[in-house]
Amino acid sequence: MCTAITYKTKNSYFGRNLDLEYSYKETITITPRNYKFKFRKVNDIDKHYAIIGMSYVSDNYPLYYDAINEKGLGMAGLNFPLNACYFEEKEGLNNIAPFEFIPWILSQCENLDQVRDLLKNVNICNINFSEELKASPLHWIISDKNSSITVESVKEGLKVYENTVGVLTNNPTFDIQMFNLNNYMNLSIEPPVNNFSKKLNLSTYSRGMGALGLPGDLSSMSRFVKATFTKINSISGKTELESVNQFFHILTSVEQQRGCVHMGDDKYEITIYSSCMNLDKCIYYYTTYENRRILGVDIYKENLDSKELINYDLIKDDCISIQN
Repeated sequence: MCTAITYKTKNSYFGRNLDLEYSYKETITITPRNYKFKFRKVNDIDKHYAIIGMSYVSDNYPLYYDAINEKGLGMAGLNFPLNACYFEEKEGLNNIAPFEFIPWILSQCENLDQVRDLLKNVNICNINFSEELKASPLHWIISDKNSSITVESVKEGLKVYENTVGVLTNNPTFDIQMFNLNNYMNLSIEPPVNNFSKKLNLSTYSRGMGALGLPGDLSSMSRFVKATFTKINSISGKTELESVNQFFHILTSVEQQRGCVHMGDDKYEITIYSSCMNLDKCIYYYTTYENRRILGVDIYKENLDSKELINYDLIKDDCISIQN
């Protein structure tokens, strides 16, 4: 399972935790403007906006998990089992395979207004990338520097929600996740007052008691509540260092540790990596489960007019400094 968030200080940020029990050979992948995107059912795109993100590259094709383009538009796909529904090809619509959805959107859109226009004519098709790589059940968060939407392809069709909290996890559907926040309107960053009974002399005995009832388990609905509460109440300075640090602290509040979610046999779900993308500067920051140091790749330090993919392997070797 996964958690994605947005955050805004002086600049705008977008990123996620990827929570799984296994890892492909993910790389930071830059797709330059002249790389030819080939699509299964719609026209190929020869020239497009440059893209940077986390992907698994297969047959020289970037299968993006999350990415941003040079115009400051970000998109991430999150696991959506049981609810995701993909369809057969429909005449008169843009038929997009799930693995194509991120590059198809980011290659040609600058902002959410353009995305919304494209989505009016989209059908997410039930097409596998290959015999070995089946279509994953996904839903998506798409964000520009000002707002976010959630896109879900379900049995009723394509649903587009205004994501006013800038958070996405997994099941259930986004409308239910948002409704569930009503159950937590009593939470506060302030010390609680005694509403239990005026007949009892009740008082606070610890800091943080205003948030009693905030979920702490690792289920997707609980992570949605906790990430939303943490993000909305989070305060950060405006420098890049302060902002990026705070972004990763928010994601840390809902990360998964090895041993806490058993997937059978000797497999455990963990937060394989966390990402933070600066939508204004087009820098991709990340940490991994093995390496807590924040690392980054700047898209503008590459030749963006190339036709070839640019890949950076994740640095997973931990670095511990002994001070004495």
